[in-house]
Amino acid sequence: MTTVKRGTKVPARWWLLVSGLMLVAGCSQKPLTAADPHADMPVPTRASHSSYSTSRASGIETPFRVELKAQVPAELSDVLDFYRTELGKRGWQEKPEGARVAADRALLVFASPKGPGTLTLDRTKGETNVDLVQRITEVAAKANFLPASGQARLIFGYLRPDVASLVINDQTIEIAGGENHPQTLDLPPGTYSYQLLVSGLRVRADTITVASGEAWSLSDDKKPEQIY
Repeated sequence: MTTVKRGTKVPARWWLLVSGLMLVAGCSQKPLTAADPHADMPVPTRASHSSYSTSRASGIETPFRVELKAQVPAELSDVLDFYRTELGKRGWQEKPEGARVAADRALLVFASPKGPGTLTLDRTKGETNVDLVQRITEVAAKANFLPASGQARLIFGYLRPDVASLVINDQTIEIAGGENHPQTLDLPPGTYSYQLLVSGLRVRADTITVASGEAWSLSDDKKPEQIY
């Protein structure tokens, strides 16, 4: 070990190295800030990519679901701190139930001023992936998407001219064809197997896991999709 005493001359290269390390350390500890401090769905200024998507019901212009996806070249813990701070400023209240935080993945559940919200973070290629979702209760109620208290709602319709049947939870539900006749079914939270039959022939068989307060869309051409 070399001890540097007061007044000792140290090579310039050594000082440059120390200065560079101090600069890097200072940059890595700089907190994330919001690109737009007034946005409902905040994005860090250092995000390498971000995109928004909305879901709307027919005849209702206001979306019932808003989703933000982003990639941030920062540690997951830093991104988590950023969203806890920024969402708190916007009146989002973090709920302990359902929350999971690990070194490489996090899931937080919120009650926002407009409805339920979730934040999911994970890591890919040195970046933190962000998936922030807000479900807007008032609009979902207008669209008849809200299930009964403590239940989950399935929403399904059919466009072919044949009559279809949905078989789920020991129930068989007839779905009129020819036009879209959306129908709903409320179920307790859980995992269910279901079949969609057309003219007596099975066109889709799948499983779906639903939680209280959620709404899911079922169709014959794609996987079940959570819409609220």
